[in-house]
Amino acid sequence: MSASAVHSLWTTAAAATEPISKIDAPKIEYGQLSPTLIVLGAAVIGVLVEAFVPRKSRYYTQVFVAVVALAAAFAAVVALAAGGYGTTKAHIAAMGAIAVDGPSLFLQGTILLAGLLGVFTFAERRLDPEAHGNRVDSFAAQAASVPGSDSEKAAVKAGFTTTEVFPLLLFAISGMLVFPSANDLLTLFIALEVFSLPLYLLCAVARRKRLMSQEAAVKYFLLGAFASAFTLFGIALLYGYAGSVSYADIAHVVDGTVTNIDPALAGTMGNDVLLLIGTALVVMGLLFKVGAVPFHMWTPDVYQGAPTPVTGFMAAATKVAAFGALLRLLYVVLPGLRWDWRPVMWAVAVVTMLGGAIVAITQTDIKRLLAYSSIAHAGFILAGVIATSPDGVSSVLFYLASYSFVTIGAFAVVTLVRDAGGEATHLSKWAGLGRRSPLVAAVFAIFLLAFAGIPLTSGFAGKFAVFKAAAEGGAGALVVVGVISSAIAAFFYIRVIVLMFFSEPKPEGPTVAVPSPLTMTAIAFGVAVTLVLGVAPQYFLDLASQAGVFVR
Repeated sequence: MSASAVHSLWTTAAAATEPISKIDAPKIEYGQLSPTLIVLGAAVIGVLVEAFVPRKSRYYTQVFVAVVALAAAFAAVVALAAGGYGTTKAHIAAMGAIAVDGPSLFLQGTILLAGLLGVFTFAERRLDPEAHGNRVDSFAAQAASVPGSDSEKAAVKAGFTTTEVFPLLLFAISGMLVFPSANDLLTLFIALEVFSLPLYLLCAVARRKRLMSQEAAVKYFLLGAFASAFTLFGIALLYGYAGSVSYADIAHVVDGTVTNIDPALAGTMGNDVLLLIGTALVVMGLLFKVGAVPFHMWTPDVYQGAPTPVTGFMAAATKVAAFGALLRLLYVVLPGLRWDWRPVMWAVAVVTMLGGAIVAITQTDIKRLLAYSSIAHAGFILAGVIATSPDGVSSVLFYLASYSFVTIGAFAVVTLVRDAGGEATHLSKWAGLGRRSPLVAAVFAIFLLAFAGIPLTSGFAGKFAVFKAAAEGGAGALVVVGVISSAIAAFFYIRVIVLMFFSEPKPEGPTVAVPSPLTMTAIAFGVAVTLVLGVAPQYFLDLASQAGVFVR
């Protein structure tokens, strides 16, 4: 067939159909999405800095860009909250993709502050002795070179540093900002990938123990890819069930209040098998991210192998983002399915609390101990999720805010205790630390007491709020399990305190490095939040309860 014949056929076919209506331009509320856009823009600038700024100036430029961007984004969140977008003006922005409401603003503020402290610990360059006259940080001199190779030695000698960690951190934070506020399953999945991929890379670039760090990254990547695949398959099944990926549309189909049915999907809509399996797979992906048993296998290895500043940031911010997304999914999309998902979440919460607490007792490495402790905390937070009440949401928000700063502070302290091989993470090395360096040991003891939930720390206020909400929501038995797990967990936290203050220091024991003001700020902020939220939590509990209403 000649080209002219094809053309005439095409024009005849076009003329036969009615004229195509205009495609409407998307309506994007840039002001309400500004926190995420600021961080994403800064991440792109960070990539350009790597390309165009001379190597000597990159570190300072990157730190400056990251700190300014996160501070500006936090100011934007505060401005939106002050403008009523968390309460009266809460609505769905970006053509139904993003929810701007109380929980999303509260969680975004928490993630941005955690990210800011994360940047401070990433930028620390005073802990290791200088190498060839250059200050060094926690990250490999040249991430691409084989550990121990000549190219790596040459990079160390030349004073190279991996400043790409700052734009990677910003990309991760931008994904985390979208994750809890996503209002359709596709946005949720894209946000999941945007914050997961930079974290896989960040886990692999430790300066010391390179092979262990790379092993941690490969484990995290493989298991994370599996979890993402499950999530994506679950999204496909939910789309088959409801004919839409929008949270509101799926919720209408679950409730039976749907009005306009797509004839192409009328056959599969309302097929409960698709709904149940799809929900299970999506929730499984989210439980993997929060490190709940039985999807926790990656947590101890990754926490131990990753550079400690990365571990601290990841332990705090990933939990906040993933629990935010889980809350929105269960409370906005699936309230009509409560009788199906609550018993499963009960079981997950019980095994997570007990599993994390019991296995932590046997750990001899401080980073692995904190990893199992974070698994137990995921169980405690799940108790608040199960409450299915406004108090449940606000208690989870408060717990996440208090937990994240304690975590970053605790891992920042771990970076200070060092011997010839870098960080001394084996517990035996921490014996007698309270006599060698009383201040550092006292600060770490405050964080451990907060993890244990001792009164007058933020951990106690958080646990009390979550357990109270769970008990009022009819999950009294779960609270009993939670209290037992807390008692088991208190044993190994207090064991570390006893080891630091009541053991004889070994003569060849580790030294405590004096950090720069950056790490000092991160630790001091952690201590301040821990004590303020413990002694006077009411203002922040009220803030969380004001922010605890999802827009539907």
